[in-house]
Amino acid sequence: MKKTIIEMNRIEIYLVTLILMVGFTNNTQAQKSKKPNVIVVLADDIGVGDISHYRKLHSNHIVLETPHIDNLASQGMMFTDAHASAALCATSRYSIMTGNSCYRSTEPWGVWGGYSQSAIQDDQLTLGRLMQKANYQTAFFGKWHLGTGFPQKDDPKTIFVPKRGSKEARAPVDISRILRGPKQFGFDYSLTLPAGIQGMPYAIYENHDWLPLRKNSTIKVIEKAYMTSIGVDHFSREGYGDSNWNPSEIGPLLANKAVDYIAQNANKKDPFFMYYCSQAVHTPHAAPVELNGVKIKGTTPSKHIDMIKELDVQVGMLVDALKAQGIYENTVIIFTSDNGGLHTDGDTWNAHHEPSDIYRGAKNDPFEGGHRVPFIVVWPNVVEKNTSSNKPIIGLDIMATLAGITKQKVGKKVAQDSHNLVPVFKQIKGAKTHDFLMIQGGARKEYAINDKGWKLILQVNKKTKDYLTAKPVSLFNLNDNITEDDMKDYINNPAYQEKVQELLEKYKKTIKSKVYLGNHKLK
Repeated sequence: MKKTIIEMNRIEIYLVTLILMVGFTNNTQAQKSKKPNVIVVLADDIGVGDISHYRKLHSNHIVLETPHIDNLASQGMMFTDAHASAALCATSRYSIMTGNSCYRSTEPWGVWGGYSQSAIQDDQLTLGRLMQKANYQTAFFGKWHLGTGFPQKDDPKTIFVPKRGSKEARAPVDISRILRGPKQFGFDYSLTLPAGIQGMPYAIYENHDWLPLRKNSTIKVIEKAYMTSIGVDHFSREGYGDSNWNPSEIGPLLANKAVDYIAQNANKKDPFFMYYCSQAVHTPHAAPVELNGVKIKGTTPSKHIDMIKELDVQVGMLVDALKAQGIYENTVIIFTSDNGGLHTDGDTWNAHHEPSDIYRGAKNDPFEGGHRVPFIVVWPNVVEKNTSSNKPIIGLDIMATLAGITKQKVGKKVAQDSHNLVPVFKQIKGAKTHDFLMIQGGARKEYAINDKGWKLILQVNKKTKDYLTAKPVSLFNLNDNITEDDMKDYINNPAYQEKVQELLEKYKKTIKSKVYLGNHKLK
């Protein structure tokens, strides 16, 4: 009898073990087959020279190491010929969000304020809407800067529209909630800075409701005297905001809320998509004393470089959160910037830190330094570690790339200028990107076309803003003049007039044939 019982126990143990093994195998297979989580990190005003991994390609003089962002590069693929679609943030962000070049927008130039009307159309495909269609939980964190709708004070259901030339400091607008923002454009959760840390309203919003920074916070007009009293410089316009507004607190708030979001959504049935738009390193340069146990403020040669250090720590927090939740291996991380770096800080200059690395110009310029940006992708077990690509890409390629990751197709009239980079990530032979680049300059309204290294800079008419009447102003061969040295500007050289006309015609043909269309729906 005992023998029978022992045999039965052995059989039971075997069966239980078999069931556990099958369950573990099925669970592992399910995890592997599950769509990856996706995090896109968009830095604000970061140039290639701000990231030490990029800077080391051309120099041994490193003022600040960026270990967390460098680690992304070592764990994945870095692009050495990546560009923002514009040398200014708002227009560049429109392109990333929609996959369309700036000239397709109804508002293709300038910088939009916190109360501006959005250039994104109601039926237009956005990153959030694309990922929602793939059954992702979607989240937006940080600087929106795409136009935000707030209610009028006297009519809570009507969106306030500022009058051209009016003073907005005490406008008849209710900033306690958002009527039109990330929620309407495909994001289930949002922690929003309508115009970043530099513009009104000086407040932050969670799921479109004002998030008071303190229990005693009220809405008041934030004046320059107040900002000066808390040690904040680069403040230009008074306007409504949180009475306890302090830009040095915003980065930690964004990063910690993002870490919480990862923890809450790590192992749900549906994967998540996070679009994390850091406030760093835009002015005002007001870094926190410390973040995640790392001292920041005053630890580098300048307030500007302090902010770069803060950004690096933010990236490290996101990666650590993924690893803590056991989902790092099933997450795609893309890191890039909205435009080139800043050349506005004297202390940064004196420290010989080069935000644009070897490239000419900076943010707002049509030169390479104005739009060359870092672009790094990590996708464990898909993208080979410590690889690089010199293929020309643009930030707006993120749209088609996310469609590729989630195995979706977008119509030809939707993200018209976006290229799927997944074949490049996988190093598939013959993988293509852009035949030529079309890059918009900044406030001076220049445009540039780069065809296999031949770069023509054009001046668009500042009054009419008509792209087709743009005049050629510079011609460089980046293949032997990557620094765009004026001594090799061939614009007035008779021997190169044929090349000028060739590029000008290609530019005009592109503008004419690819106009803004109203149909923005998926196939």
